[in-house]
Amino acid sequence: MSHGAPSPQRRGFTMMEVMVAISITAFIGLTIGVTFNSTIVNKEVIESQSERYRMLRAAMSRMTREIGAAYVSDRYDPKRYRDAFDRPTNFVGARDKLLFTSLAHQRLYADAKESDQMVVEYSVKTSPDRKAKGRQDLVRREKAIIEERMERGGTEDVLFENAKKIEFEFWNSEKKAWENEWDTRRSERKSVLPTRVRITLYATDEAGKEVKYSTQTRIMLNTEFPRFQ
Repeated sequence: MSHGAPSPQRRGFTMMEVMVAISITAFIGLTIGVTFNSTIVNKEVIESQSERYRMLRAAMSRMTREIGAAYVSDRYDPKRYRDAFDRPTNFVGARDKLLFTSLAHQRLYADAKESDQMVVEYSVKTSPDRKAKGRQDLVRREKAIIEERMERGGTEDVLFENAKKIEFEFWNSEKKAWENEWDTRRSERKSVLPTRVRITLYATDEAGKEVKYSTQTRIMLNTEFPRFQ
């Protein structure tokens, strides 16, 4: 009786080969994990930067539109408003703050008892948010009803977060020069507005360095509305 050829002896993996295979698999998994995590972080950074620049563009666009529609009017009761500081419409610009009346008000509700007129103020203030830890924000205050004491009342909202400071400059067309202030409460400027306003916003970029963004806007109504006879 004949027998077939003996089958070859089967050999398994050695402990060393198993450890090497596990190490390679672990290294590949770690590399994929780091790459994936880095992609998520980069995505969040890019989205944060995009949102910041979107907020910046919106803030600059809104300020240029509203300042461009600034005005002062002589159409008020001189017996009621005897003091120029109480006049319901003025343009009070300083190096770091701007308070004025504008015709750029947008009504949010059709039946709102509001007009195109409003009081607007821009300034940089410390955020009231406790979690912000002293963060400075560009704040916009709006008052839809024109009345005495422009510096009072209205509501505030943040136009741009983490703003270090804002600067305004006002173009004097007669002197052909930029000035650091403009106040129509003064008798010599009671009826005149600057022809242009330059806005410079200082902030910090993603690396923590200070950067500035600047733009200009032209004021369309440079002289006050005359009083009705």
